[in-house]
Amino acid sequence: MPSHVLILGGTTEARELAARLASRAGVRVTTSLAGRVSRPGPVDGDVRVGGFGGAEGLAAWLRAHRVDAMVDATHPFAARITANAARAAALTGVPAVVLRRPGWHAGSGDRWHEAASLAEAADLLPRLGRRVFLTTGRLEIAAFAHLADLHFVVRSVEPPEPPVPPDTRTLAARGPFTVEGETALLRAHRIDVLVTKDSGGAATAAKLTAARELELPVVVVRRPPLPEGVTTVPDVTRALARLGLAPE
Repeated sequence: MPSHVLILGGTTEARELAARLASRAGVRVTTSLAGRVSRPGPVDGDVRVGGFGGAEGLAAWLRAHRVDAMVDATHPFAARITANAARAAALTGVPAVVLRRPGWHAGSGDRWHEAASLAEAADLLPRLGRRVFLTTGRLEIAAFAHLADLHFVVRSVEPPEPPVPPDTRTLAARGPFTVEGETALLRAHRIDVLVTKDSGGAATAAKLTAARELELPVVVVRRPPLPEGVTTVPDVTRALARLGLAPE
C-alpha cells in the first residue's frame, strides 16, 4: 500500500480520489493543481499549486517528497502535463496511472463533426452556423478570434483570456448542467452550432443531449493521444485498485 500518493488534479475524479485516499489510515495524499482557476473547489488532503518545471522538475519533486505512487487525473486535454508525468515516472520508477473518464460517443440523431484540433474546429464553423455556443475552456479561445462574421457565446468558469472573437458574449458558469437548462440556453441565444472538446463525463454532457433534441450540429474536438506505454483506468474505484487499495 502506498504511503504518499501524488494526484495531478483539476477534475471531479481527482477530487473524489483525494477524498477517498485522505480517509485511509496511513496514506498521505497531495493534489497538485496547475493554478489556471483562481478559486478551485475544495480538495481533501494536502494541496500544492503551480507547475513543477517540466518532467525533470516533477521527477525531483517525487524524489524529494518520497512519493511512491502517482495518479494523473488531469483534464483529458492536458497533454503536456500527461507527457511530463509519464516521463517523470520513467525517470524515477514511481508507479503511475492515468485516470481518464471515458469519452463521449455519437448516438442516433446526433449531428457531430469531429475535429483534430481547435484550429480545425474553427475552420468548420462558417459552413455550419453563424451563432456559436463555445464550451472549449477559457484558455484557447484565440483559435476562433479571426472569425469576425460569427457571433459567439462563450461559457467558462472564469473570463476567457484574449484574444477573443470580436462578437462575443461570455457566460460564467460551473457545471453540472441539466438538459432543461442547456436547451433553454441554446434557444435563448438562438444558437445554431455547438463547439466542445471531448471531455467525457456527465457534468457537461447535457449540452449534447440538448443539441440533439434541437437538431443542432456539434463540432467535437478529439482528445490528444496518450503517451505510449501509460496505464489508464476509467474511474476512481479502478484507480484505487491499481494502487493496491480495496474499495472501502
